[in-house]
This record gives sequence, structure tokens and C-alpha cells, in this order.
Amino acid sequence: MALMKYAPQALKNLFMKPATKMYPAEEPVYPEGSRGHIKISIDDCISCGMCVRACPNGALSVDRNAGTWTIDRFDCIACGYCVLKCPKKCLFMEKGYQTPGPEKKEDTYTKSPEVLAAEEEKRKEAARKAAEAKAALAKAAEEKKE
Repeated sequence: MALMKYAPQALKNLFMKPATKMYPAEEPVYPEGSRGHIKISIDDCISCGMCVRACPNGALSVDRNAGTWTIDRFDCIACGYCVLKCPKKCLFMEKGYQTPGPEKKEDTYTKSPEVLAAEEEKRKEAARKAAEAKAALAKAAEEKKE
């Protein structure tokens, strides 16, 4: 008797197209709203650390001096908080899944040497301007005393 209950569905399934895809031949279509995984455009990053502070699992780390950005893929839950908090919008969620690996690893991205040199030049220029402003304030305070 129970066989008759499922017979119409079984017959219907015989004449339907398969629900699965031929994966290597056809690229998968990810549904709207799927998060995927975090990617970064490292040369646009200003190493502010807002993403690190927003990450609930502590999966991110930023080294401003070395110009590196590191993500521990096993700790990342792909919540997207870091993407929302990034002021330069250099972080984004890429649809799709990562290829699994046998070992736990961290992905480290390093800025290009040209970008690092430009940032160092900006720091030196800012330090020079700050020193000039401090000297001007000291001179103004000295003239005021006289």
C-alpha cells in the first residue's frame, strides 16, 4: 500500500530533467545572497585595522609597517562584517567556494613595493610638516613671552 503512495512521484521523476549539474563542464550558479569568501585588493588597503576590529573571530591581522594583510581561512566565518567596516572598500565577498586543503593555513597578502614606497614617502612628508608646525608653535609661544 505504501508503494502506491510514492508511485506518482517516482513516475514524475523519471521524466524530469536531472536536478544536478555536470560540474566540471558547467560552471555552478551561486544563489543570490550566498556569501562565498573574503578577497582583498591589497594595494588599495590603507592598513587602518577597521576590519580586524570588526572581525568577531579574530581571523584577520594587519601589519602596517610591513604592508601585509593576513586572514586565517579556518577561523573566518564569512560573516562580512569586515567588508562592511572597510573605509576604502578594498575588501569584498567573492561568490563561490575555496578549494579545500589538507592543512590549516593563513593567506597573507603583501602590498607591491611601489605602493609601500609611496606610503613611506607620505609618512616622511607628514612627519616633516608636523615638525614644522611644532617649530612654528614654539616660535610663536616664544615671541608671545617677549
